[in-house]
Amino acid sequence: MSFFKKLFGGGGSDAADGGDPVEHKGYLIRATPYSEGGQYQVCGVVTKDVDGETKEHRFVRADKTTSLDDAIAITLRKGKQIVDEQGEAIFRQ
Repeated sequence: MSFFKKLFGGGGSDAADGGDPVEHKGYLIRATPYSEGGQYQVCGVVTKDVDGETKEHRFVRADKTTSLDDAIAITLRKGKQIVDEQGEAIFRQ
């Protein structure tokens, strides 16, 4: 399956359950790791309601790990870092 299908929701059986979203400074961060080559790719989604509209920012990092739990933890940490460093600027195109 292609990288972009996995990233944008077509991960099929390779997609892993990233658990419940985590709130951080008014943003929701959801881990969306997927399995590739025996490892889990670190990726996730940051969302926030802005003026009544749900904004979404998807991210993928180069980090991979053999543990799903580690992939989720790293994704949540990276998501918090994105929020802390960029705030709502992540939603600007």
